Amino acid sequence: MQRLAQQQGAQVSELLKAHGGLSAAQFNVLRILRGAESGEGGEGLTCGEIGERLLAYVPDVTRLLDRLEKQNLIRRSRERADRRVVTSRLTPLGADLLSDLDVRVNNLHHAQFEHLSADQLAALLRLIQTAAQHPQSPPTQGEPR
Repeated sequence: MQRLAQQQGAQVSELLKAHGGLSAAQFNVLRILRGAESGEGGEGLTCGEIGERLLAYVPDVTRLLDRLEKQNLIRRSRERADRRVVTSRLTPLGADLLSDLDVRVNNLHHAQFEHLSADQLAALLRLIQTAAQHPQSPPTQGEPR
């Protein structure tokens, strides 16, 4: 299972790098910001809020945001009520890139799974959803599984 996840993740990473110059973490941040803006208020997110929503732990979210801002994919601004709070929002360029990448990533995922029947895909989705509902903590060192 880990080999499959690594192979498919590598293909997504190659696609993101080739068509947007992005890392998987940067792509994830753009998606998080788009989701936040389409929700209530659409007020953007702070660095801490972005870090909490990332799929994988990123030790330095600020540096990640710096790179995205340098590429004009996000903009950051200080809040009027509390100047210490910096909020990040997607720029139109970031939204356009994300829309383009959505199509490319969806096409890649389709190609990755096109050899499975509709019933097999439905079964796989059910199994993944069931596994995700019951995460197990890793055993401590020396403890059998």
